[in-house]
Amino acid sequence: MTAPRYWKEAIRELSACDPVIKKLVAKSKGLTLRSRGDAFNTLARSIVGQQISVKAAQSVWDRLVVAVPEMHPEIVRKHDADALRACGLSRSKVVYLHDLAHHFAEGKLSVTRWEQMTDDELIAELTQVRGIGRWTAEMFLIFYMTRPDVLPLDDIGVQRAMSLHYNNGKPVSKLKMTSIAKRWQPWRSVATWYMWRSLDPVPVEY
Repeated sequence: MTAPRYWKEAIRELSACDPVIKKLVAKSKGLTLRSRGDAFNTLARSIVGQQISVKAAQSVWDRLVVAVPEMHPEIVRKHDADALRACGLSRSKVVYLHDLAHHFAEGKLSVTRWEQMTDDELIAELTQVRGIGRWTAEMFLIFYMTRPDVLPLDDIGVQRAMSLHYNNGKPVSKLKMTSIAKRWQPWRSVATWYMWRSLDPVPVEY
């Protein structure tokens, strides 16, 4: 697992323009975003984590990796649906995992072109897979592609953190979130990561 090359530059510039981020950087010293370097597993973990807590998602994932011999597309797509359900997955998430595995196994995703794609192009491709919406695609951009300037407006944790730090604890609109985050460009992924750290000091990894 490796940290993005731009991390030090990003936190230096963010700390200079935003006192909230500066404090969070000091509290999270030594911690960084890290990519696992496995596209299929990153997307599978994102699907598992949809609409449940981080703790619950980790529990389901731990049972899943024990039940499945290897988290590889060819193996996952042939794995019994009931066995996957027994790990704690909903019926819909089992369908999503099978469809994701099918897309990888059949070469329906342009994996070799991902580096050349813009964020929006990659989101458009990933959301063709069942169960992958914009949020899941954005998690992939941040955690696997380590794209530096992604702002996941639909993320509940980011909404909560921005409400707490920038809006006196009151609900914050997406329009205001976008406005606040202008100062973070071109490092909105990094600022997002620190928003998550302000709520949970233990880094989430996909």
